[in-house]
Amino acid sequence: MDAPETSTLQVDATAPADAVAERIVLDGYTLSPADVARVASRPGSFALALSSDAAVRMKASVRVKEQMIDSGIPIYGVTTGFGDSSGRQVGAAKTAELQRNLLRFLRVGVGPVAAPEVIRATMLIRANCAARGNSAIREELVRLILDLLEHDVLPQIPERGSVGASGDLAPLSYLAAALTGEGQVRWNDFTTTAAEALRANGLQSLELQAKEGLALVNGTSFMAAFATLALTEATEIAWAAELCTAFATEVRGGSRDQFSAFPHLHKPHPGQITSAVGISDLLEGSALAVGDDDLMAAGLSGDQTYLELEQRIQEPYSIRCAPHVIGVLRDTMGWVEQWMEREINSSNDNPLFDAEAGRVHNSGNFYGGHVAHAAQALSTATASVADLLDRQLALLVDEKFNRDLTPNLIARVAPDHPAAGVHHGFKGAQIAASALTAEALHLATPAGSFSRSTEAHNQDKVSMGTIAARHARTVGQLVTEVTAIHLLALCQAADIVGPERLGRHTARAHAAVRAGIPTVEQDRPMDLEIQAVAEMLRTGALRAAVTGS
Repeated sequence: MDAPETSTLQVDATAPADAVAERIVLDGYTLSPADVARVASRPGSFALALSSDAAVRMKASVRVKEQMIDSGIPIYGVTTGFGDSSGRQVGAAKTAELQRNLLRFLRVGVGPVAAPEVIRATMLIRANCAARGNSAIREELVRLILDLLEHDVLPQIPERGSVGASGDLAPLSYLAAALTGEGQVRWNDFTTTAAEALRANGLQSLELQAKEGLALVNGTSFMAAFATLALTEATEIAWAAELCTAFATEVRGGSRDQFSAFPHLHKPHPGQITSAVGISDLLEGSALAVGDDDLMAAGLSGDQTYLELEQRIQEPYSIRCAPHVIGVLRDTMGWVEQWMEREINSSNDNPLFDAEAGRVHNSGNFYGGHVAHAAQALSTATASVADLLDRQLALLVDEKFNRDLTPNLIARVAPDHPAAGVHHGFKGAQIAASALTAEALHLATPAGSFSRSTEAHNQDKVSMGTIAARHARTVGQLVTEVTAIHLLALCQAADIVGPERLGRHTARAHAAVRAGIPTVEQDRPMDLEIQAVAEMLRTGALRAAVTGS
């Protein structure tokens, strides 16, 4: 069936001019990763609806399912058991009980409860996948998911327990259970029963009909939520890494020419070119960065045959090759976004109903292989950026490599000053950045390589996509923290060499950080400051302060 021509994002024209509300209309075809990230991070800010076309498609698949049940033919997960138990058929009278028990035996998740933004993203994606109309699930269930989202009633979903095929069975069973009034939810900063939260918000729980429990749990929406949010975070990381590289070039008196267009146009990876242009733009107006001509001007003269240059004419790889490293992340983000957009707009449960042909099809769309591979690639590229920034930071704190900066970026004092020798500046922060980087690199190990045969060898090849996607988001969080430490160190370095000489953009970054965090004049705890800068990065507040958008 062709995709609808209508856009997912609509504006409510009936709202007052000063309070225009955004509406996300789910049709199973046009939800974007950006939509998911915005709904996940801004609870209560959107009016969520199901498109009329989606409702028609959903009703049609339900009719086909009911006709097939009446015919007495065995239908997987509808009138048969699940997985290896699919050889056992039950009568129509038992189909509702079959679905109810499915949700109960699958609630075996362990570990920490997923973050609220992950749960919101999961709910939105699952509703959209059902809206595609092939899963034989009633529109009332999708509308109830959207109602819960609008009231920010969040099923408490443990992170661990999914092998990524048949989809996210255990995690999604907690979402499905909430629709029936079972399980725990988080609402108004309190954990309560789903039944109580539904009542308090004037909502009615629903009893599942044939196939509906399976349609809700047999999909990739939990792993897709993690991967989609990791993609969003990676976007900020790529930009911030370019900012850090420009900043590091300045405070070390490096050359701006290493980011000029010529070399990058002759290795024309789009991400590399974009990154080089971005760093070059961020160096605009800098009185600290120099050109190659300046570095080469103090060469041999007259009959000299040897000269010790005051400064090497090339920067270490962690600065000079930054576009080549960050460019890999940018190019990876490009195709990951395409894959995730397809995933969140897919029918990824089993079986699927072809309403036009009146047929049911058994397949494996619940398999999370594309999510696993996308998440693993994103983890690798993002962790590599952490390694880049950690190496840049090492150059700043080490007096053997940081040129005119102070050891560990301590405040500059005279040898006879009372503070001389008793402060260690960013020594501890650099150690922490190294630890975070090592953890990020470790988590880049491809989880999808660890497939296990499960469920009586029915699920004998699984994706591990959920683990891979969880790791991708954790990697993004770790890299954001590494970036925050580096930015704090860069601001300190700028204070040492003279912040008035920074370029226009890096000066704005310096001012944004310094608005709440002062120069390190003497040793102090920096943990809360690292968290504050990390939050500025995650929310895009620092980018907005630098770019004005």
